[in-house]
Amino acid sequence: MLSIKNIGRVSKRYRHLRRYQQIIGIILKYGFGNIIDSMHIDHYIESGRKLIPFVKSHEKVEKLSKNQRIRMVFEELGPTFIKMGQVLSSRPDLIPVALLNELAQLQDHVPPFGFEHVKAIIASEFGRPYDKIFKSIEKIPFASASIGQVHKAQINNNNQIAVKIQRPGIQKTIETDLEIMLHIASIMENNIEEAAFFKPVKIVEEFAKTLGKELDYTIEASNMERMAEQFKDDKTIYIPKVYFAESSQRVLAMEYIHGIKSDDVVAINLAGLDKKLITRRGADFYMKQVFEYGFFHADPHPGNIFILERNRIGPVDFGMVGFVDHHTQEVFVDLIHSIATNDFKLTVRLLCELSEYEIQPDLVLLEKDVSLFVSTHLLKTLKNIKTTKMVNQFLELCANHKLKIPPDFFLIIKAFISIEGLAKKLDPDFDMISHAIPYVKAAKHRKFTPSRMAKDFMGIARESYKLFEIFPTDAVEILRLTKSGKLSFNLKIEGFDKMLNTQDQTSNRIAFSIIIAALILGSAMLINSNVPPLLFGVSVIGIAGFFAAAVMGIWLLVAIIRKGRL
Repeated sequence: MLSIKNIGRVSKRYRHLRRYQQIIGIILKYGFGNIIDSMHIDHYIESGRKLIPFVKSHEKVEKLSKNQRIRMVFEELGPTFIKMGQVLSSRPDLIPVALLNELAQLQDHVPPFGFEHVKAIIASEFGRPYDKIFKSIEKIPFASASIGQVHKAQINNNNQIAVKIQRPGIQKTIETDLEIMLHIASIMENNIEEAAFFKPVKIVEEFAKTLGKELDYTIEASNMERMAEQFKDDKTIYIPKVYFAESSQRVLAMEYIHGIKSDDVVAINLAGLDKKLITRRGADFYMKQVFEYGFFHADPHPGNIFILERNRIGPVDFGMVGFVDHHTQEVFVDLIHSIATNDFKLTVRLLCELSEYEIQPDLVLLEKDVSLFVSTHLLKTLKNIKTTKMVNQFLELCANHKLKIPPDFFLIIKAFISIEGLAKKLDPDFDMISHAIPYVKAAKHRKFTPSRMAKDFMGIARESYKLFEIFPTDAVEILRLTKSGKLSFNLKIEGFDKMLNTQDQTSNRIAFSIIIAALILGSAMLINSNVPPLLFGVSVIGIAGFFAAAVMGIWLLVAIIRKGRL
């Protein structure tokens, strides 16, 4: 299991130093030396700059856009950073839309590892040789990625299966990278003001948890089982069976499905399959996951969706899934309905309820922008709506108003775009938005069915019962504390301390001004009355009073200019 206990306390072991050298060298190679300088990272590396090779950006690299260079940095840094980039590509609340779209193209080019490693990993996981677990296993994988690779195999009942084997040493590699990532994030948070706003340390910590789950194949097996249960009565969808006895944390055995990649139009035609029917079924598969079950495949790209005989849909790779709870589902449906009915005040309220924000948005301006967005994109015939452009502008709208879209909600949008792209390839006339309308209406009506209302009422009744159950005890405790004089309230008002300080400063200045005025007035009276002792016929005490008033006046003026030294 991925250990992140010691992340943040980067040791000075050789593997860290050498990896630092690689990371900084690649960042410099792609023309981001200014980031290294602003982070003051040399202070944290044992031998400083001399560990970092002198790297000059290549002319071809310099001609690329900034976003392209960022993507290439992630790709060259390896599996951990590629995964981080893929996670960031689902976070429009953190990065601009243009960079988000660029990171969505991240690819890992990793050669497969040898069969000796495969045998060793299986033996390590099960405590027995591989040939005691599998009847046979092909030595050459048919698919390979940064985290693992997949081999065809057979088990004792002669069923053909696909076995996913985790890459050897990947956990240690990722742990090292995560330690360095968290260290760099901490440095960025402390040295780069723009980066501190996005809380990079928290992002890396969340990413570590996400990646930890992806490295545990038993979680993916559970996801497959749950998805299979959802669609057990749907003959148009086929979820591969998981072989739990032959699976572990680093080995996942599943049914091998014979199918055609969903974007291979030529092969689909040669197989005599119905592209229009496949398109509708694929769209139905997505809609049911989002609007009915609230548990969905979050990475439905062509390599993860196969077309099987009888026009069935066969999804694979359930390492990335999304969840939508009932409340979020209802808000999402109401949001779509409010846009359809041009109730933009409700749209704004629901959008704010769905999002996170630190500063209260300007609701009037937000309503104007939502109205403009709808008139620009949704008052067209459905066939003329450019979904990708529409989604990008929606994300920009949210970013402009500092609204943070929840990651799972964005995964819904991202999956929608992937499915629509596949649909357009198979059936250019297919309209994904029109296909979604009946599901939105059905979800809206389900909210008011007797069974759903009864369930909601029971939930309210249960919470009310809990409240009434604990209320007498809490009330007695409050009365006891009140009688004993021990009841206290901790009230904190944001900015109140600052307001008190300002008030104190103002009071001090007024008092100081009154004293100065009194000194001037008293000194004038002393001089006018020739109160002794006299110097050249002028009262010495009066002169001293004027001098003191002048010094205090200058002090007050300087304090005001320097913003409140008093």
